[in-house]
Amino acid sequence: MNGSRIAAVGHYQPAKVLTNEDLAGMVDTSDEWITSRVGIRTRHIAGPDEPVDELAAHAAAKALAAAGLAPGDIDLVLVATSTAIDRSPNMAARVAARLGIPSPAAMDVNVVCAGFTHALATADHAVRAGAAARALVIGADKMSDVTDWSDRTTCVLVGDGAGAAVVEAAEEARIGPVLWGSVPEMGHAVRIEGQPARFAQEGQSVYRWATTQLPAIARRACERAGLAPEDLAGVVLHQANLRIIEPLALKIGAVNAVVARDVAESGNTSAASIPLALSKLVEQGRISTGDPVLLFGFGGNLSYAGQVVRCP
Repeated sequence: MNGSRIAAVGHYQPAKVLTNEDLAGMVDTSDEWITSRVGIRTRHIAGPDEPVDELAAHAAAKALAAAGLAPGDIDLVLVATSTAIDRSPNMAARVAARLGIPSPAAMDVNVVCAGFTHALATADHAVRAGAAARALVIGADKMSDVTDWSDRTTCVLVGDGAGAAVVEAAEEARIGPVLWGSVPEMGHAVRIEGQPARFAQEGQSVYRWATTQLPAIARRACERAGLAPEDLAGVVLHQANLRIIEPLALKIGAVNAVVARDVAESGNTSAASIPLALSKLVEQGRISTGDPVLLFGFGGNLSYAGQVVRCP
């Protein structure tokens, strides 16, 4: 086996839906103000009895079922998250315990909004190197835990959820080479810090960076996979804001691709946003098995990671 592939995906969102009208009763905002600036209409919010590892385990269980696998088939669990409350046991170990996965390597990856694509690349490398046979890669965040619900510039953005993928060995590479990096000196532009931890960002700085610097990087990720942007069937960018997603997708040049716009109904779910949106596209039949899809995460730490994958 010389490569790896995504065998299946799954996603999960809490039942509670928070609308723009609901938010207008909490802070000085309106549906028109929110949709015109970020394109978000609704978001799902987890309750106090729904921790991050529960969201992650639900999504992972769906991915396992879709792959026709049992928990014992997994030997590596990677969870991308930036909203873990406790330092130990880590989120991956908690998810493994919930699912009954025996003796896996279990690691968390904290690259905030680019976490899932970093974790996916790590799983790809581990499987191709023979360090793991099958990996469970999960992006899960409970952004509502780190949100100041009196700050209308951030509370309108966030949502909670999880998405997961099963990665296994394949005869040929169906997860393309990752292109990743960061701008450490600009790490202050997106923050989750303090006691209690709170999410904050410099919105205009992030917008300018995403729409001017990232298109060329995303195109280079396509080049590494041996594809031109117009060959893509799907584009799943970090679901931050429609005002970022739409111009970025346009500048990449993926003129024939379905562009994920799940942010409109899910909000910004940080590390969950890419696997959540990908799983929905698969479930809806908007992309088909074998289709080339660009996954591209960006945001916290001003980090980025992207790769072209073949749709499971």
